[in-house]
Amino acid sequence: MAALRRRSERGTAVRFDADLGDRALTVARHDIAIGRWQGVRDLLRSTGDDWALRTHRIRLLANAAAASSIVEAWRAAEPDSADAAVLRAATEVTRAFNGAIAAGRGAGTDRDRIDVAVMACLGAADARPADPMPWASLLTVVRLYDGGVSRRELRSWWEELRRRDPYHLEGHIQMVRYFSARWHGTHGSMYDFARDAAGAAPAGSPLPVLVQIARVEEYRYVAEAAKGRPVRGFGQHWSHELAVTELRRTYDRWLGGRPPGPVRAAEAAELNYLAHAACCAGLTHEAVALVGLLGERVSTVPWVYTGDPAQQILRWRERATGRASRTCPGPFPGNPRRGR
Repeated sequence: MAALRRRSERGTAVRFDADLGDRALTVARHDIAIGRWQGVRDLLRSTGDDWALRTHRIRLLANAAAASSIVEAWRAAEPDSADAAVLRAATEVTRAFNGAIAAGRGAGTDRDRIDVAVMACLGAADARPADPMPWASLLTVVRLYDGGVSRRELRSWWEELRRRDPYHLEGHIQMVRYFSARWHGTHGSMYDFARDAAGAAPAGSPLPVLVQIARVEEYRYVAEAAKGRPVRGFGQHWSHELAVTELRRTYDRWLGGRPPGPVRAAEAAELNYLAHAACCAGLTHEAVALVGLLGERVSTVPWVYTGDPAQQILRWRERATGRASRTCPGPFPGNPRRGR
């Protein structure tokens, strides 16, 4: 479903758009739903080498295609299509994660399924050598291996990605998650990677938001372990001094350096993380500005991890128009979910 509408008691709708305002993508995903692959081919061809937009579109196309045979039909009709190879790799990654989620926590994932996805990623990298997306897909799926992969392999694949796009946001996000305590690292290793990458990013790059994404990963890990019980000493997770300092640094370096104008679909998912962090910290100025900048390009993630997404966003929209009370809402009880 392309969008979800949730209503408050006042009847005001908050719209969650799966495509984050990318109407061309919405059309292509509709084609998948009715069994046509030609619209997907045309969309990726028109996207060209805009890596950020291409990554956004391929990930969401893969999510839509995972439960169908659309990618296989395209590959059969055009076996030499590099775009089809890249999308097939991302789709196999999605299928592997869907299988892991269906199996449940602790059940493990069929290694053969992971191997299929890995080989699809490597094949896509050969088919379209300049494209960073197959390497981002590879860095995503190898998290599913029991124990991860060797440091040498991980470093090699990471370097392949950075040779193609040194500031590739999706690839960096997948590395943050790989190094997290939820997967194959620790909170410390995750934050070290996120802060190093954020510090090296040029002005206007969204990479500083990696620190806020890491904070969500830590929250999910702790909330999941607590199983609904209060966590001692965790009440200031979003609002302690370092969290607020880093949030404002991201706000200044990313938004202060980007060109003025509306939010691009390719950056809207990550802007949701920054808006969420500002709202949870109760930073009125930043939260109102960010929720206003997002407009209708809001996603359920990461809001779903801290309560009802629509209620949280609606509070700050009302504040922006002066209807809300002066009391800053605090974090909601955790609702952890394991995912990509």
